[in-house]
Amino acid sequence: MLKTLHLSFILISLGSFIGRVIISEIKPVLLEIKVVKIAPHIINLILIISGIALIFQGNWFASDYGWIIAKIVALFIYIGLGIMALTLKDHNKWLAFAGAILCIIYIGVVAVTKNGLFFL
Repeated sequence: MLKTLHLSFILISLGSFIGRVIISEIKPVLLEIKVVKIAPHIINLILIISGIALIFQGNWFASDYGWIIAKIVALFIYIGLGIMALTLKDHNKWLAFAGAILCIIYIGVVAVTKNGLFFL
C-alpha cells in the first residue's frame, strides 16, 4: 500500500512539474494561481514522507544504504534544476528541464537497482 502511494505520487509530482514547465512557457500568468502554487508542495511533501516511511518499513538502514544517499543527493539536484527550469528563459530553461528529467530517471534506476553507481 505504501509503495503504491509513493509510486503514485512520483507520477503525480512528475506530471505536475512537466505541466508547470509547459504552462510557464505558454501562459505564465496561470502559475500565479494559488492552487497551482501550493499543490506541488503538498504533493512533494507526501512523496518525501512516503519515501522516508518506505526506508524504515523496508529496514534499508540495516544494510548498505549508499543508494539511498545517492537518491537524496539526486533529489536535491532535481529540485535545483526544477527551480531553474521554472524561472530561466530560452535555451537555459530547457537545459535545466532536461537535467531535471535525467535526475528523475537516475533516481528511478537507483531505486530499482539499489546501486548508486549502476553506470560503472
